[in-house]
Amino acid sequence: MSASEKTSWGNVANWYDQLVDGQSSNYQKDLILPNLLRCLELKPEQRLLDLACGQGFFTRAFSENGAHVMGMDISEELIQIAKKNESQAPKIIPYIVGSAEDLSVLPASARFELITIVLAIQNISQPHLVFKACSERLMPGGRLVLVLNHPAFRIPKSSEWGWDDKKQVQYRRIERYSSEFSQKMQMHPGSQPEVVTYTYHRPLQYFIKHLVRAGFVVSNLEEWVSHKQSDSGPRALAENMARREIPIFLYLEAKKI
Repeated sequence: MSASEKTSWGNVANWYDQLVDGQSSNYQKDLILPNLLRCLELKPEQRLLDLACGQGFFTRAFSENGAHVMGMDISEELIQIAKKNESQAPKIIPYIVGSAEDLSVLPASARFELITIVLAIQNISQPHLVFKACSERLMPGGRLVLVLNHPAFRIPKSSEWGWDDKKQVQYRRIERYSSEFSQKMQMHPGSQPEVVTYTYHRPLQYFIKHLVRAGFVVSNLEEWVSHKQSDSGPRALAENMARREIPIFLYLEAKKI
């Protein structure tokens, strides 16, 4: 089994679909999607590839906002769910099963003005191959957009919230940052401990260096903080302050030159 296959979420496709689409409120719906639509400024019929699209939550939203969208994911199970959700989209969206590291399964003539990879690049073993493949499929001046867990503040099993009782502040504890590493993660928290995937930590400079090597220039960067609020409790004020000051997601936009 390849490293790419080890990171597929196909084994928990139905649970993942319920997590993203079935909840009335979550980071995807309330924080990431509104910010994405604002930053992308989608144009009618703009050709967009939603890479590592999962069960199509963001793919459908891009289509609803006018883009001419194609979705692609390595998990056949998630792609099947995406196809079943077609009724929620204003027009038919083509979905393809394939690895983000190799876009040769796409039609040879397929070129895009925009490629998005939302909350997936940290689960891909060789992002430099993804960036190279995306560069080959983007039109000159086209954009590659990444949204990922903030690599400086959300480090798998090496970062957490802490409380300083003396200062009465909530802080973020970071145990490691500069080193690249992989981390085994349980796919379905609370049950089925044997079902795991791998996530990868890389510092911010990794993404910048490999984007530049693939023929991109970074054209925008935003850091997104949590939308959640603590309404009561002795630490509510400090919790809300920490949420406002410490970002949890990173938006990174690169333009093909």
